[in-house]
Amino acid sequence: MIFITGDTHGSIDIRKLTTDKFIEGNTLTRSDYLIICGDFGLLWDDSNEEHYWLKWLDRKPWTTLWIDGNHENYDMIKDYPVEEWNGTKVQKITNNIIHICRGSAFQLDGINFFFFGGAESHDKEYRVLRKSIWEEEIPTEEEIQHGREVLEKINYKTDIVITHSMPTSIQNDIFFNSNYSTNILTDFFEEIDKKLEYKMWFSGHYHVSMQYDEKHFLIFNNIVKLTENGFERVYPSPEKSSSYDDLPPSFKI
Repeated sequence: MIFITGDTHGSIDIRKLTTDKFIEGNTLTRSDYLIICGDFGLLWDDSNEEHYWLKWLDRKPWTTLWIDGNHENYDMIKDYPVEEWNGTKVQKITNNIIHICRGSAFQLDGINFFFFGGAESHDKEYRVLRKSIWEEEIPTEEEIQHGREVLEKINYKTDIVITHSMPTSIQNDIFFNSNYSTNILTDFFEEIDKKLEYKMWFSGHYHVSMQYDEKHFLIFNNIVKLTENGFERVYPSPEKSSSYDDLPPSFKI
């Protein structure tokens, strides 16, 4: 089984994965996957609290996969060697917590994925370079070109797209009066959104869960389980909802 959720921000928003909230997680195995759509945040300050939560997550019965967002310590991420896993480049933070490098395409449980992390912080004025914000949050031209080359190899066809930010037009449509900026990455996503054949696109970053249209989904504290024909929301339960958790209880492609 494959589950998808939004930002964990280190210990701040990770409690959605506790046994009393992510109930289905209690019966999973290492061959089941939980995907975090950026702002993982457990490589941040090397604190005792951070070590505790890394061990806590590592002991969960599933395998955690995550892409980077904007609120990551890229100096710490660089310390982990890049290796091959499932035909792509990853960094194993622990045996059961894996960072998926930008521009990765591979298959899990018969479902094809394309992953591309990164995003631009909208709170730059409150952050200090290389202490709470890193230039690497925005990909280089080389990384974006690598993403194009990977997409060409898979003939611009996949099932699920996992990113942190969204294509420019969607971001501007939803957050037209906010500080979310157009940048090289959102423009890249705009480019591939027009060319790529896919079924669903999940993004974190915006701290809200919602369905934008028939293919694009923002995800934050919701957890969804992929199904043969879409997804089911497993947290919050279908009976519960809030302004921050508005994905439908289920979605069919």
